[in-house]
Amino acid sequence: MMHLTLLGIGNILRQDEGIGVHVVNHIQEHYETPGLEIVDGGTSGLSLLPYIENRDRLLVVDAVDFGREPGYIGILRNEEVPAFFGLKASLHHLGLMDVLAAAQLLDQAPRELCLVGIQPESLATGLALSATLEQRLPELVATVLEQLRAWGVPWQRRT
Repeated sequence: MMHLTLLGIGNILRQDEGIGVHVVNHIQEHYETPGLEIVDGGTSGLSLLPYIENRDRLLVVDAVDFGREPGYIGILRNEEVPAFFGLKASLHHLGLMDVLAAAQLLDQAPRELCLVGIQPESLATGLALSATLEQRLPELVATVLEQLRAWGVPWQRRT
């Protein structure tokens, strides 16, 4: 049996920075996803290692500075993830890179890694997403669900 994890990371106290957490909470609330481990990683850093090591597939959702317009959705896979953040890492993303590097050092890195990211509009203090990301949330969720389906993860809307 495959060991798959959906990990949402971010700080929900800083508007769009918390998008990853909002997405995984939305999926958990509205969809049945048997066999999928769903983790609200918040801003946990290295304490996320147990949720990352020895996974067959890891799907991470987060706010990412792609240098594009707010609401832009991008997908990075496998070696693109650390290479991208090597160039444009924020302090928050260094935490994710540290955890992935630790898993690699322990020879327990996920076999397959996918990061679904969205360009934030506002990182100001506040619990609500910006209007742009609130509007793009359904498409971001659909992108995550599409990747899960491509990996063979069955899901269906809760009734």
